Amino acid sequence: MPGEGAHNASLMFVGEGPGFNEDRQGRPFVGAAGQYLNELLHSIGLKREDVFITNMVKCRPPNNRDPYPGEINACSGYLNAQIETIRPAVIVPLGRHALARWFPRDSISKVRARPRTFNGITVFPLYHPAAALHNGALRATIEADFAKLGALLKERESPGANAVSDTPDEADNSQQLSMF
Repeated sequence: MPGEGAHNASLMFVGEGPGFNEDRQGRPFVGAAGQYLNELLHSIGLKREDVFITNMVKCRPPNNRDPYPGEINACSGYLNAQIETIRPAVIVPLGRHALARWFPRDSISKVRARPRTFNGITVFPLYHPAAALHNGALRATIEADFAKLGALLKERESPGANAVSDTPDEADNSQQLSMF
């Protein structure tokens, strides 16, 4: 499954892998977790079209199980190519599997909503939106963490920083990228 979004997005979200709805539609984050992600984006003044969304693995694991390390490794070249092509200023790993790509020894619960730098890119780990669907008690935490992401993006808009635009240029808005 390809990722999708603005080809010049300053903000990239990386999930674990496609679920049932994503597999059927061939698009990332279109199920319940995707709808919640859209709400979260809206809460910080962004639209889905403003960002790039992809996954660690590009095919749905059988029975919606967690991806195996070999599957993640097999798809890593695609993710690397997406990052190299998009060149985001901020990458948001959603959940523990995505976090492990950048920081394999860390726990998402310990490092969430704390910006770190990896190869010159700000990495801002967050709980996966599906976590709120499985555990309603996490909803407020996820929303507060997303507000921290919004604050980080606003801070980056200051003069001299790599900005994440709330309103892309007309030309940028019409140029979407769907790729492996």
